[in-house]
Amino acid sequence: MTTPTEALPVIVIGAGPAGLAAASHLVERDIEPLVLEAGPAAGSAVREWGHVRLFSTWSELVDPAAEKLLVPTGWTAPDSATYPSGADWAERYLQPLADLLGDKVRYGAQVTGVSRLGRDRIVDADREAQPFTVSILNADGTEERLTARAVIDASGTWSTPSPIGGDGLPALGEKAAADRISYRIPNLKDPAVRARYAGKRTAVIGSGASAFTALAYLAELSKEESGTHTVWILRRGISGSTFGGGSADQLPARGALGLAAKAAVDNGHANAVTGFRTDAVERHDDQLVLVAEDGRRLDPVDEVIVLTGLRPDLSFVNELRLGLDERLQAPVDLAPLIDPNQHSCGTVYPHGVKELSHPEKGIYLVGMKSYGRAPTFLAMTGYEQVRSIAAHLAGDHEAAERVELTLPETGVCGGAGLFDQPAAAEASGGGCCAAPATLTIGAPASSGGC
Repeated sequence: MTTPTEALPVIVIGAGPAGLAAASHLVERDIEPLVLEAGPAAGSAVREWGHVRLFSTWSELVDPAAEKLLVPTGWTAPDSATYPSGADWAERYLQPLADLLGDKVRYGAQVTGVSRLGRDRIVDADREAQPFTVSILNADGTEERLTARAVIDASGTWSTPSPIGGDGLPALGEKAAADRISYRIPNLKDPAVRARYAGKRTAVIGSGASAFTALAYLAELSKEESGTHTVWILRRGISGSTFGGGSADQLPARGALGLAAKAAVDNGHANAVTGFRTDAVERHDDQLVLVAEDGRRLDPVDEVIVLTGLRPDLSFVNELRLGLDERLQAPVDLAPLIDPNQHSCGTVYPHGVKELSHPEKGIYLVGMKSYGRAPTFLAMTGYEQVRSIAAHLAGDHEAAERVELTLPETGVCGGAGLFDQPAAAEASGGGCCAAPATLTIGAPASSGGC
């Protein structure tokens, strides 16, 4: 007999790639989803980096269950071997999929809290018998509370970029200098953005794919606008692994991206400052001076671009009993597979409901949010996650535990200790990989060709 809880929908938070894939798999399993999207359209976060080209091809960016839904409508899959921009991904795949799902997707619905009906995180009594309650703030300012049999949080990490400070906190003066600091890859095709960086000295802080993209973009700008120069700030040293796997990377565009960043340095469009952990940002007239923990002071810059990673917003799931790794803020069973402090060569093992479960049954963090602060994520990893979770919710435990994904080799080697320390970078320069590669951050990355 169906209980009231089982008759409720599964609420999916976020209409991005993982959220819409989750809804597609639930529909395939005859489970009613309700997708809550804070923005006004599908892939609202993706659209904010729409000018950036991904390093994954279309073949790796379309979820199989979603494709099964779309094809009968006359939707034509893009060329599987080409690399879309974020805007392409949103307009040619995510929005058509959301449109197909119809009233199963609600826009302008910001989730502000998730709990158990009538139970805060302290209460044990009849806890698992209660449905989830989800509080939302609608675009018109009204508040609403919905109930669900399960919650899949695919809200991502885009809204919470990490700050400048090497200790994970904002550097002194960082907030006061907010008008000169950006946490996004600049869209230099936008005239206003281009004017902000043209002819200026810009500091780029970070060592992942997004930093590589910014370096490559600014290098192109420096060829056209005299006086444009980039200061690339790394918390670790430069070693053989700094610029990625090159031709050894099974995602060729990701390898090319690292080579483009290397060319920016080799050709003099950028200079690297290593072992620099920023402690303070000082304003000197119209420029900023970055000061390191060891007292070093850099020459003044006009702008700062901070690409030091992303982190999950856990504030609205704080009343749930989550089992999160103390370092990465990822599920405890998943964390060892993705921890950059001990990451080894080869792939991240494909994972599903087992690794994504929490002490609170029925809540799942998926997609980029499932990785917490870990820097490596691929869309198809999220698609495998939600396939497994949908199978589990449908009672098909054999399918939930089955692996249906083969990931491309990353070529990433891990060293001992903190992965951003110079010693760790040097230790990973050769190791077990045929060629070194970089840890890519969760933000989007360019193919180097857009």
